[in-house]
Amino acid sequence: MDFGRVVALRDLDVTIGDGVTGLVGANGAGKSTLIKILLGLLRPTSGTAQVLGHDIAAEAPAIRRVVGYMPEHDCLPPDVSASEFVVHMGRMSGLPASAARERAADVLRHVGLAEERYRPMGGYSTGMKQRAKLAQALVHDPRLVFLDEPTNGLDPAARDDMLQLVRRIGHDFGIAVVVTSHLLGELERVSDHVVVLDGGHLLRSSATSDFLEGTGALLVEVLGGHAERDAMGQALAGAGLACRARGAMISLDPPADGVPVHDVVRDTAERLGLGLVRLQADHRRLEDVFSDPAPAKPAALDHAEESR
Repeated sequence: MDFGRVVALRDLDVTIGDGVTGLVGANGAGKSTLIKILLGLLRPTSGTAQVLGHDIAAEAPAIRRVVGYMPEHDCLPPDVSASEFVVHMGRMSGLPASAARERAADVLRHVGLAEERYRPMGGYSTGMKQRAKLAQALVHDPRLVFLDEPTNGLDPAARDDMLQLVRRIGHDFGIAVVVTSHLLGELERVSDHVVVLDGGHLLRSSATSDFLEGTGALLVEVLGGHAERDAMGQALAGAGLACRARGAMISLDPPADGVPVHDVVRDTAERLGLGLVRLQADHRRLEDVFSDPAPAKPAALDHAEESR
């Protein structure tokens, strides 16, 4: 996608299937642009795509009839209740009046707005507005939903609630979900598959479990602050273990065969009089892909019979 001096997307080749797919990248990576292209709201400079078997160039209205979209930015009329708004969006999607009212009541209950549905949305908190936006994306019973930064502006508790809703939509409701975020830890928690964009390019596309595979290293955490962490790290290094600080913890490189590393850690903590909080296997994180990217895997998410 070329905007003149700015190229938003380039050489992107990926297939997305069922479940929850996380679309991750920094702000400006091209996530929102990709969604708008797939909805037929932006015409790509070159290339083709299909959504649920519909061509984005020739069948954009058909796509929008079977797809739900939750935009990133606030778009709610302040003097309208959530019930009125979601019913209206259901009617716009082709539902009869009675069906729209019934569906609106159901989805507002599912997203946690049953008791607040008759209040004007101008008085809603940020979390309630996000839930109302989610409800309108679901009211017409879509087969696929695009959720653009659904946790944007939420406090930690509301963020957790929203992520649980996203997970339920993809698994309990059986609706395929594409969810964007620039917070990598969020997508680790809810996504079955992850597509990573960097500067408009596909950096990697694979199952979430592939990103989070074990490294063979161990993480050690002791009670206290950085001084206690550093003392423990120096003592472990003196015992012949290769280690480095990783946040509040110590990362131990995979030891040589036969080295009783767990015993060394336990005995070192006891000798220093430090409380041992945890000793666990280290796993890669989504953010590691930006520092040590694996080759991009076009169509790595092609696990469903029907391409989305």
